[in-house]
Amino acid sequence: MLQLDAAAIAACLDRRALIEALDSAFRTPYSVPAREQYSLPPGLEGQRGGMLLVMPAWNAAGGLGIKIVTVFPDNAQRSLPAVCASYLLLDASSGQPRAFLDGSELTLRRTSAASALASRHLSPPQASRLLMVGSGRLAPHLIASHALVRPIREVRIWGRDFGRARDLAASLAGGALSVEPVADLEAATRWADIVSCATLSRQPLVLGAWLRPGQHLDLVGSFTPDMREVDDDAIAGTLAPRIPLD
Repeated sequence: MLQLDAAAIAACLDRRALIEALDSAFRTPYSVPAREQYSLPPGLEGQRGGMLLVMPAWNAAGGLGIKIVTVFPDNAQRSLPAVCASYLLLDASSGQPRAFLDGSELTLRRTSAASALASRHLSPPQASRLLMVGSGRLAPHLIASHALVRPIREVRIWGRDFGRARDLAASLAGGALSVEPVADLEAATRWADIVSCATLSRQPLVLGAWLRPGQHLDLVGSFTPDMREVDDDAIAGTLAPRIPLD
């Protein structure tokens, strides 16, 4: 059985090629049953509990894949990633295991590629200014992938912990993009052509009143009914005519 760790996954998945592969995959019939989600007790006293997600999908002519994900929002307090994942690939015709993959790296690259694919179809073709809301592990992947499909020249990063946003901006310095951390989320939202949010927030961060027609809003982080990255006005107002979902 093939086993690929994070480094091997990163080496195999060219970002541009992955965007094209997803474009093709979204047009191909797959069986995707409802995701199973389980609540887990807190790992440490005083911290929020976690979640276990089980996500299968298959194509009769190809493979049967199962992604298993744990989400512990307070892991940052222990310098650990909030999201960890593994991916098991089986033969769809026999059920025999074919590969075991590092699901965290796979998720980072696939998620950012899906956001970039949506941007390629929906954001203004001339979009050059990107606001990254969130400074976790997914943020640099989203920045890199968005920059492949639009002429991004300037990036601003906002995080609830300004120090983490500053560190991320510093790690991206010296490349083709001008990157800086920001403390004023409203001003940065109004400035941006594309706003990409990747947080585990339970309270709205980006408000509809800050948005203008023509902006592209990429919401990645919220996956439960009690998680919110934007307020009702952002959904019911400016964006109501076009809300694609993955």
